[in-house]
Amino acid sequence: MQKIPKQEFTAEFKEQAVKRVKDGKRVSAVAKEMGLVEQTLRNWVKAFDVGTLIGTGAAKVTPEAMELSRLRAENARLKREVEIFKKSDGVLRAGCAVKYAWIAAHRDSFALNELCDALAVSVGGYRAWQCGGTPDRRGLTDAQLLALIQSIHAEFKGAYGSPRMVRELRVRGFSASKARVERLMRDHGIRGRHKRRYKATTDSKHGLPVTENLLARDFAPSGPNQVWSADITDLWTDEGWLYLAIVPGLFNREVVGWSLKPRMTADLVGDALTMGWFRRKPAPGLIHHSDRGSQYASQAFQEKLAQYGTICSMSRKGNCWDNAPTESWFNSFKNERIFGERFATRDAMKATAFEYIEVFYNRKRLHSTLGYTSPVQFLKDWINPGQGEKQVA
Repeated sequence: MQKIPKQEFTAEFKEQAVKRVKDGKRVSAVAKEMGLVEQTLRNWVKAFDVGTLIGTGAAKVTPEAMELSRLRAENARLKREVEIFKKSDGVLRAGCAVKYAWIAAHRDSFALNELCDALAVSVGGYRAWQCGGTPDRRGLTDAQLLALIQSIHAEFKGAYGSPRMVRELRVRGFSASKARVERLMRDHGIRGRHKRRYKATTDSKHGLPVTENLLARDFAPSGPNQVWSADITDLWTDEGWLYLAIVPGLFNREVVGWSLKPRMTADLVGDALTMGWFRRKPAPGLIHHSDRGSQYASQAFQEKLAQYGTICSMSRKGNCWDNAPTESWFNSFKNERIFGERFATRDAMKATAFEYIEVFYNRKRLHSTLGYTSPVQFLKDWINPGQGEKQVA
């Protein structure tokens, strides 16, 4: 059994976590969805407010800023109330079982009393349902099951097709056959956002040294922190381009490191690697696999790999399949969050990317390669096999 070392977080990660609080979410809710200690997040918020959260460039608080912060918090509270009613449309007319299930799915976003008040159920009734009391969670009519499917579809922004929808329902304690779920989704026009072809962004036409492909398309290491992959994609906003570099661990497909910058330079990929290293503290000998882009072949990045005791591996020239899992990740991200949306600012895009990576993908999204568990849960089950069924990637 291996232990994952205590995580340390980069300023980029801290800043995005604090922004979720500043946007009106409760500290406890953000801490829960991010897997953080609540007091740690409170400390980050305090540091941000006085301008000492390293790398954020936050100004010191003035009375005017405090009043603005209060007004923003009140506005965010009102927006939450409106959002509850918008999201719960259809659930309001359903039975208690569906209402309780909808509340359970949105506990991370809203206070329990807010949710219960909005859906006209008692907190005590919800807690009894959690403990296995009445009403029955399994015997749903088509109308009730449809309301639940619509709720999950909205919660995950249309990311799930019928196979993952069936798994998600079962995770939440509802038994529904694949044929029944497919029928309800088909008859009511509910479908997962379909895939688009991924377009490479890195430039391999350079004179920098490259390394051989050590990975050889073996995308299933036997344990964590043995192989990390990496790549870059471009994201358009009304303010201009933003570039996202990610570092997924291939064992449980968790994105351990990422970075977002307006320029596609060596520090973009270097910061993503640094985040992964601080969060996982891998032993020397970890393989880092990427394409032959100039950012990865640069002297600055190669020196950082050497500093961390990490071995460099690169795809063959022009062969995207050598880094297929990472390219597939970008395809899923753009399909489930970007295509069809307009982003007015780079900050809006950063918030969306952060939510997808750290809140949804790593901790909630059911991954078919992992037996329909999330990357974080898969790793927990592997570390503590006695607390859940051990699975092999």
